Amino acid sequence: MPALQPITDVFQTLWPRSRDPSSPDRKTVAKIREQAEKYRRLADSQLRVRTDGLRDTVGNGTDLASEEVVVPAFALVYEAARRILSIEYYDVQLLAGLALSHRAIAEMQTGEGKTFVAALPAYLYSLSGNGAHVITVNSYLAQRDFELLAPLYRLLGVSVGSLQAEAQPDDKEAAYACDVTYGPGYEFGFDYLRDQIALLSRRKSALGESYLRGLRGEQLPQQRTIQRKHAFAIVDEIDSILLDEATSPLILSEGGRRMANNAGVYIQAMRTVDRLDADHDYVVDAADQFVRLTQQGQEKIYEDTDEIPSNGLQRSWSAYVEQSLRAAVLLKRDVDYVVDDDSILLVDKSTGRIFADRTLRQGLHQAIEAKEQVPISAEQQPLARISRQRYFRLYQGLCGMTGTATGNEREFWNFYRIGVVRIPLARPCRRRTLPMRSFADEVAKMAAIASDVRRINAAGQPVLVGTRTIEKSNQLARQFDELGISYQLLNGMQDGEEADIITRAGQKGAVTIATNMAGRGTDIKLGPCVDACGGLHVVVSEPHESTRVDRQLIGRCARQSDPGSYQCFISADDPLICEHAPALSRQIKQLASEGGEIDSDFSQEILKLQRKVERLGYLRRRQLFAHDDWLEDVLSKLAKEG
Repeated sequence: MPALQPITDVFQTLWPRSRDPSSPDRKTVAKIREQAEKYRRLADSQLRVRTDGLRDTVGNGTDLASEEVVVPAFALVYEAARRILSIEYYDVQLLAGLALSHRAIAEMQTGEGKTFVAALPAYLYSLSGNGAHVITVNSYLAQRDFELLAPLYRLLGVSVGSLQAEAQPDDKEAAYACDVTYGPGYEFGFDYLRDQIALLSRRKSALGESYLRGLRGEQLPQQRTIQRKHAFAIVDEIDSILLDEATSPLILSEGGRRMANNAGVYIQAMRTVDRLDADHDYVVDAADQFVRLTQQGQEKIYEDTDEIPSNGLQRSWSAYVEQSLRAAVLLKRDVDYVVDDDSILLVDKSTGRIFADRTLRQGLHQAIEAKEQVPISAEQQPLARISRQRYFRLYQGLCGMTGTATGNEREFWNFYRIGVVRIPLARPCRRRTLPMRSFADEVAKMAAIASDVRRINAAGQPVLVGTRTIEKSNQLARQFDELGISYQLLNGMQDGEEADIITRAGQKGAVTIATNMAGRGTDIKLGPCVDACGGLHVVVSEPHESTRVDRQLIGRCARQSDPGSYQCFISADDPLICEHAPALSRQIKQLASEGGEIDSDFSQEILKLQRKVERLGYLRRRQLFAHDDWLEDVLSKLAKEG
C-alpha cells in the first residue's frame, strides 16, 4: 500500500499560501548571533578549521538543514562578512537565509540585500561537497556578485568560481568544480545541453568499435562533460527565471551566424503577404499573439504558381507565408525586436532587455529580416533543447529570492515544490502612493507624464519613468526633448554602464527613462538633500500584463526606509486594455474630458484585468509543464524498452 501524503502537503497542494517566519526561526537567529559573537575571537585560519569541521559533520550524515549545521554555518558567514565587507547581517536577512536553507523562496523587498543573503545558503550547501549554484538573471549580475563575495568565501576555505559564456571548456570545468559557482541561469542550462550531446555521442560508436580498439590497446575517444551533479541552486529573481521565462525553452543550435542561401524564399513570402486582405485572407488575435490564413487566403497564395519559389523551400509555402504574416502583423520594431547594424536583435518582453544571441525559430527570424530589409541569415538548426521548468527540476535542492513571489504560490508549489516565506522589512516603508491617472489616448497620457515630470523635477526630486517597451521609452524621450527636460535613457543591454546609470537615478535633479526592468538588481541610493525633496519618484507609464513587473518597478523607490513615491498612468490605448478588455477601452474614451483625462478611478479594473491575463499565462505554463511530464514519461519508457 502506498504511503499516505502528509496532511500538511495535501493542504499546501490544494491551497498554497505564503507564510511569515516562524517563532523557531527567530530563536535560531538569536543562536546565530550568539555563535557569531564567539567567532569574533578566532583568527582567520581558525575560521577555516571550523569549515573543515562542518564538512566532516555533514559527511557523517547530519542534515544540512539541522540547527547543528545551520547555526555555526551562518555564524561563520556572519563573521566573514563583518571582516571582509564591513557589514553585519540584519535579523531579517538571517531569516531569509533560513528560508533558503529550508529550500523555500524568500520574498524580500527591493533593496533589502538579497546579494548578501545568497552567501548564507551558498556556504551551507557547499559543505555537502556537491557544489552550490548561485543563479542570476544575467551575466553582469553574476560577475558583480562573484567579485563582491569571493573574498568572503575564500576566507572560510570555500572555493568559488564564475561562469562566463565565452569561456573555454577548461575554465568552465574549473568553475563547476568549485564549492560555489556563480552564473546566469541560461548558461547553466546551455552547459547541461552541451553535456547531454557529449554523452549521447559516446553511445554512438560503431558496433564492435570498442572491442577492436581494446584488442589494439587503444581507448575510445571520450567526449568531454563539464558539469557536476545538480545538487543545489539558489536563484536570484526566481520569479523572472521560473515564471517569466518559463515558456522560452533553452535551445542549443549549431553554427554561428551565416547568410542564407535561400533568402529569396523569405523575401517572396513577405511580398505575398503585402497582397493579402486582413478582412478576408487571414485572421488575427492580437491578445493571444495568433494569426492564420483563412481558406480564401490559402487559395490566394497558391493562385500564381510562378510566384512560388521553386528552390530553397524547407517546409510548405503556406508555412513561410504565415510566418511572414506573424512578422508583419504581430511583431513590432522597438517592441519585440530592434534593428542594430543590419541585424535583428530580440527584446525580452518581460524586461525590455536586448538579447544579441537569441533567434526565433521556424523561419520567423528570417521573416523579420525580410520585413526590415536587412541581410537574411540562415536558419539555425537546433541540436538540443530543454524547458526551463524541466531544467530547474533537475536540482536536488532548489530555492530562491524575489520581491514579488506572493500571488504565485500555487505555481511555485505545484511545479517546483517550493513554498514562499514573506520576509519583513528591516525598516518601516515610507513610500507614498499617488492616485492613478487615466486618459483617453496615449497622446494625452504622454503629454501629462512629461508635464508632471517637469513639475516634480523643478524642485530637485529625482524621477524614474518606467516604460513597457523600447518604443515607448523613445516616445517619452522625444516629449522630454520638446520640454527641455534633461534625462538619461535606458532601454537595452544590461551591463556595467546600465547599472552605473541606474545607480545615479537617485541623485538630486536626475531624470531617468528606462524600460521597466532595466538595471534590475542594482541599488538606487539617494543623493545628498534628496530626502528633503521627497526621495525618488517612480512613474509607471503603462500597466504591464503582470502585476509583478509593476511591483518591481515601484519597489525601486522608498528602499530601506528612504522616502519615495510613485504614480501610475493609463490610457485606453494601452495594449493591456485594448487587447484584453476592449469594452473597458471604449468606456474610458467615452468618459474623457476635453483635455483627454478621466476623473474616474480605474485602478481596481486594471488590477482585475492583470490578474486575468496572469491566469492565462499560468495556464500556458501549466500546459507546458504537463507536456514536459508526458515527454519525460515517454522517454523513460522507451529507455527501459531499449
